[in-house]
Amino acid sequence: MNEKLLTTQEAAALLGVSMAFLERDRWAGARIPFIKVGSRAVRYRSADLDAYVQGRVKRSTSEGAGR
Repeated sequence: MNEKLLTTQEAAALLGVSMAFLERDRWAGARIPFIKVGSRAVRYRSADLDAYVQGRVKRSTSEGAGR
């Protein structure tokens, strides 16, 4: 494993969201995959963040309106 794992703060900055957004996401079922390191530390892989962003790309504001 050569990939640096990102902290919640680093992942939030990369995505342009708050740390609370990522904390709520983990609590609510984790749309964004994360890694538990030990009993408390949470880390994110860049590839998972990239995949999350790519999965959110829309071509119209009406796409996914039922969600």
